[in-house]
Amino acid sequence: MKFSSEEILETIGMIAEDKLDIRTVTLGLSLLDCSDPDPAACALKVRNKILAKAANLSKGADFIANEYGLPIVNKRISLTPISQIVPIAEPSAFIEVAQAVDKAAAEIGVDFVGGYTAMIQKGVTSIDKAMIEAMPEVLSTTDRFCASVILATTKAGINMDGCYTMSKVIKDTAERTADRDGIGCAKLVLFCNPVEDNPFMAGGFYGAGESESSILVGVSGPGAVRRALEKLGPEADMGEVAETIKKCAFKITRAGELVGKKLAAHLGVAFGNLDLSLAPTPAEGDSVGQILETMGLAMPGAPGSTAALMMLNDAVKKGGLFASSSVGGLSGAFIPVSEDASMIEAAKAGAITLEKLEAMTSVCSVGLDMIAIPGDTSSETLAAIIADEMAIGCANNKTTAVRIIPAPNKKIGEFVHFGGLLGKAPIMPVSQVSADTFIKRGGRIPAPLQSLKN
Repeated sequence: MKFSSEEILETIGMIAEDKLDIRTVTLGLSLLDCSDPDPAACALKVRNKILAKAANLSKGADFIANEYGLPIVNKRISLTPISQIVPIAEPSAFIEVAQAVDKAAAEIGVDFVGGYTAMIQKGVTSIDKAMIEAMPEVLSTTDRFCASVILATTKAGINMDGCYTMSKVIKDTAERTADRDGIGCAKLVLFCNPVEDNPFMAGGFYGAGESESSILVGVSGPGAVRRALEKLGPEADMGEVAETIKKCAFKITRAGELVGKKLAAHLGVAFGNLDLSLAPTPAEGDSVGQILETMGLAMPGAPGSTAALMMLNDAVKKGGLFASSSVGGLSGAFIPVSEDASMIEAAKAGAITLEKLEAMTSVCSVGLDMIAIPGDTSSETLAAIIADEMAIGCANNKTTAVRIIPAPNKKIGEFVHFGGLLGKAPIMPVSQVSADTFIKRGGRIPAPLQSLKN
């Protein structure tokens, strides 16, 4: 891969002025050889494999970042779903393994680990039940281990019992971490149609079809896209806007692929893929919402927001795909409320609502992400919100997700504060119209007609 002098200078400008960084380098790691019916033995095998395979991840990432002058914000590990590794239906077994994972991650300087994952889109096993029962304890007593649960796919439909169960898990986790504004819920993602090579947390896990280990890269760059559109000016039509985003995404992707391949070679593992997603932070100028504003919206949530986000998501993918032959993960644009300065202000002003966010998630990379709602929201209402988001993914054959925080003792207009990349968020109002009877029917919403493609 060769870079021209102009490309190098442009990238340096993006780093210096536009907050371009590599949001995460994630080591995907298979644990299929760590299964053991003895919880202590299983925990030890998992711990030893993490320490053996990921010991140099943090140092290697720092070395590559310094060599190329491109900041790497987070170092993460993505594991085979633990529900496939712990072959015993006892919550205590999952807690023991989770504690071992968290301690190993702390020892080697990793920011987050993904893989406390269950796949229950068609129903639960006794092992799934034990794992989910242990989930609030795991999320409230570990710092780095992140959880995800698959509740729906286009092929399977929507597990409504699972939506209700997970709404109760979210409520329990929020209460257990009430002293920190319910932060445990920020480490839990509920999925429809997840991908198995996602480098971003909290929803990352390493699928059974992946290789023994590989490097997965998640790029950033909202600031670079915004600056490119500012230079374009307000007179440009939408075709020119889309073309500018494509060209900028191409440059960002090239930088990410360089870092990923160099780090993979440094660690002696395969280069897995590059996730093109524009990942914002609460820092001023590093916002997907501000890209929408530069397009001409007063703020995110204004009429036209869904159309603008669709174009942004599409243009990012088109530009990035041309720059890399190893594109994967979620790839597009994230709109997490608490992690994006512009989205925070829009939610605070009431310009963006839960319903508008739901509409926007039909065209973006993920879904209802890092949204804080009143702590007294019922489990039934929460389950209905989850089911609505699963339906968008199920019917449209795309990945959607929910990461929502019913903040204990918080009311509409108050704030939760998580710090770091997780940021802060205003408590958003939730519809008070009941869906209780609908949710309590349970069962599974059948797969839509779109699933019959064989």
